[in-house]
Amino acid sequence: MKKKQLLGYDFHRQKPLDKYIVDFYCQKLKLIIEIDGVSHNDKSEYDQKRQKELENHGFKILRFTEHEVQKKIGDVLTIILSFIHEYTSR
Repeated sequence: MKKKQLLGYDFHRQKPLDKYIVDFYCQKLKLIIEIDGVSHNDKSEYDQKRQKELENHGFKILRFTEHEVQKKIGDVLTIILSFIHEYTSR
């Protein structure tokens, strides 16, 4: 597997989209992956508005907590791989 790739799909980190910067983005899948850490505490209203705007532009968003990424990375990867398999089987 090449760096920044998953099943052959390129992911870019800290990618500007619309008026936002997203944590990870795959253009081919129109998939945004967001990692919510401490900086997202007290920002749930802003995050919901931001997510709705991005979804209105056709982006799909998978959101994980920092804890999930650090302690349950296998589960996180399973969810991302499931999304890719579902997307490619359409």
